[in-house]
Amino acid sequence: MRLLTLPAIAIVLALMVAPMAMLLRYSLNLYTPTELMVEAFTARNYVQLFADPYFREVLGVTLKVAALTTGIALLLGLPAGYTLARMPRRWKMWLTLATILPLMVGNVVRSAGWMALLGNSGLFNALAQWSGLAREPLQLMFHQPAVVGVMVTIVLPLMVMTLASVIEGIPRNVEEAAANLGARPFTAFRRVVLPQAMPGVIAGMSLVFILCMNAYATPVLIGGPRFRMMTPEIYQQFVGLNNWPFGAALAFMLLAVTLVAVLGIGMALQAGLRPARPTTPAGADAPRPAHRSATGSSPAGSGG
Repeated sequence: MRLLTLPAIAIVLALMVAPMAMLLRYSLNLYTPTELMVEAFTARNYVQLFADPYFREVLGVTLKVAALTTGIALLLGLPAGYTLARMPRRWKMWLTLATILPLMVGNVVRSAGWMALLGNSGLFNALAQWSGLAREPLQLMFHQPAVVGVMVTIVLPLMVMTLASVIEGIPRNVEEAAANLGARPFTAFRRVVLPQAMPGVIAGMSLVFILCMNAYATPVLIGGPRFRMMTPEIYQQFVGLNNWPFGAALAFMLLAVTLVAVLGIGMALQAGLRPARPTTPAGADAPRPAHRSATGSSPAGSGG
């Protein structure tokens, strides 16, 4: 059975581990304008990354945008995923199709579509000027709220489908039992459904957070040239400046920060919803299990 996993392990090593090792090795080299990359073994690129306030700000903006987008997508995805999971079958197929339909269009196309809506000559500004709400075009692009809003629309279908697939596996009778015990619908969802759906919450948040940390098209098209995130900055270092060692250091640092953040999200959510252990009051004896006799009957029931 283990031999069957060898091809998959070999593919992972060849397509994932080997490029990451090469990227790490590049990040330890030096950059010169004449030779571009000089073989070395130094941490100078990582020191420069943390010493330069500009790159610290870029990393901070990336983390902030990813965290905001993930949080908003979770708040919107939980009720949508619950509704999709509990919907009758005749409507569920159509709503599922409508949810996954945006995923068939690339991020570049969707971001370009939002440019047509948010631009100075876009639909929103045209409606605002026609209705008299604004005399001049509103600045709806090239700032952080616009980037976060568009990224939410891009990753929301993934969050909804991840949550719906997990909630669908939770039996309805647990909610009915909670209602019979006097719990309101929101209380039943928070105390009964949500803890059981936590694997889907962790998976959805991790997936969305990873995609947001590595977003490229939306920050470039919606944020503009002055809005900087890690992935466009990595592209600029590799392609624009030909500084492969520093670009590799940025990429490897982005990978490490994303991995640590995702692990932190999972551990924090699991710790927050872990049920508390029941405590025995002081001086009270813990219940003892009933001892059975050799014949298999309890002592109390062995008498006539």
